[in-house]
Amino acid sequence: MITFLHGKLVDALPTQVTVGVQGVGYEVLIPLSSFDRLPALGNDVHLLTQLIVREDAHTLYGFISAAERDLFRLLINHVSGIGPKLALNVLSGMSAAGFAAAVAAGDMKALSGISGVGKKTAERIVVELRDKLGAIAFPAGAPVSSGADLVTVSGADAKLNDATAALVALGFKQNDAYTAARAAISVLGESASVEQLVRACLKRGA
Repeated sequence: MITFLHGKLVDALPTQVTVGVQGVGYEVLIPLSSFDRLPALGNDVHLLTQLIVREDAHTLYGFISAAERDLFRLLINHVSGIGPKLALNVLSGMSAAGFAAAVAAGDMKALSGISGVGKKTAERIVVELRDKLGAIAFPAGAPVSSGADLVTVSGADAKLNDATAALVALGFKQNDAYTAARAAISVLGESASVEQLVRACLKRGA
C-alpha cells in the first residue's frame, strides 16, 4: 500500500499530477478540490494516496486532505455503483464538508446535481453514508463551499484551459465545456479559482 507521496510537483492538470520522488515519476489522479490547493510546479508537494489495483492497471489517486481521501474510500467501498472515477467526480463537484452536509440533510437535489450522479445514486449515497460520516475529521469551521480559501491559478486563459479540461474529464463535450467555462469566468470574474468555475458550470447543468 502506498499511503502518501512526498516529492516535487513535476506536472499538474485539473484531474491528474505527476510527482517526482527520488528519480521516479508517479502519475496520480486527483479531484478538483486538491488541484486548487497544489503548490507551484517544481515545489514540494505532499499527497495522501489510495492505490487501486485492477487486472489491467494499478492506479494511484491523490488527495491534499485526509477528509477527501476518507470520503473517497467511503464512496468506493460502501456505495454500490460508485467506482473510483465517479468518486472523483463527487469530490470535484462539491467540497468534502459540503458533501457531508448534503448527506446529513438528505439533500438529493445537491447530490444529484453532481456530474454522473443521478437520483438513484444520490439516494444510495444518503442511505449508505449518513451514519458513517461522523468518523471523518473535517477542518474546524470548514465551509460548505470550499472555493473561497483556495489558491487560485494565475491568468484567465490558464483558468479557462484548466476548467475546460476538467469539465471534459467529468464527461462534458469539448465545445460545451469551453463555452460553459467562458460563461463562468464572465460571471464570477478572473479571481475565481478553477474549482469555483467548474462547480458553477456543474450547477448550471452545462
